[in-house]
Amino acid sequence: MPSLDTILTRLANGEITQNEAERIIRREMKIDQYAKVADIAKLDTARMHRVGIPEVVLAEGKKTEDLIAIVETQLKTEGRAVLTRVSEQQLQALQQFDIKWHDRARIAVIGEKPHFQRRGLVGIVCAGTADISVAEEARVVAEEFGCNTIRSYDVGVAGIHRLFPELKKLLDADVLIVLAGREGALPTVIAGLTDIPVIGVPVSTGYGFGGKGEAALLAMLQSCSVLCVVNVDAGFVAGAFAAKIANRTAHLPVIDG
Repeated sequence: MPSLDTILTRLANGEITQNEAERIIRREMKIDQYAKVADIAKLDTARMHRVGIPEVVLAEGKKTEDLIAIVETQLKTEGRAVLTRVSEQQLQALQQFDIKWHDRARIAVIGEKPHFQRRGLVGIVCAGTADISVAEEARVVAEEFGCNTIRSYDVGVAGIHRLFPELKKLLDADVLIVLAGREGALPTVIAGLTDIPVIGVPVSTGYGFGGKGEAALLAMLQSCSVLCVVNVDAGFVAGAFAAKIANRTAHLPVIDG
């Protein structure tokens, strides 16, 4: 099945007519179809062509046998399966496949077919070491969706002097994912220091009143610096959104002044 980029490139090069391009899109891309897995799931096999990122399987909450059935169908239809928040029990069952396991992120990638060519650059920044698991989920997802990444960990505001040397190596990024728990101040600070778009991710570190990421989420939502905020511990959403921004940025024409 050709990608949308391939079809549009062939159209731009005069290899096919507009009518032929429309016919290929309707016939081969099948943007309204899905793959049924028994009575438990309907895999959105056209999501990549419709919205620019493929369907990723949330393993959390799924029975192991159901997860295996979903993986088998996704490998058959797409050649690759990405699973987030995989438990130890699920991981043992997935050993029947040739998997690439990302331990800190709890992500399993199965299959060799890549979804993308490498394009944009996403920076991943987290305030504390306790935030790394969510940061790694965001990083692996951004890389799976076609981006290069650069990371800078444990640079929170409690020792803000650690941040400034790290910012220098992040300035080429197309977008920054900035994670923080407790008072959640780091995304606001970074958004006020750079013109790079910032995605704030509140992390469920912290305890007592306002704990479990609640204070961090509210602080980011109230930021007077301009940033986008996702839900608590939403590393996948941040990584996927950052990839969409970075990949589109990589396609923008260079303007020679």
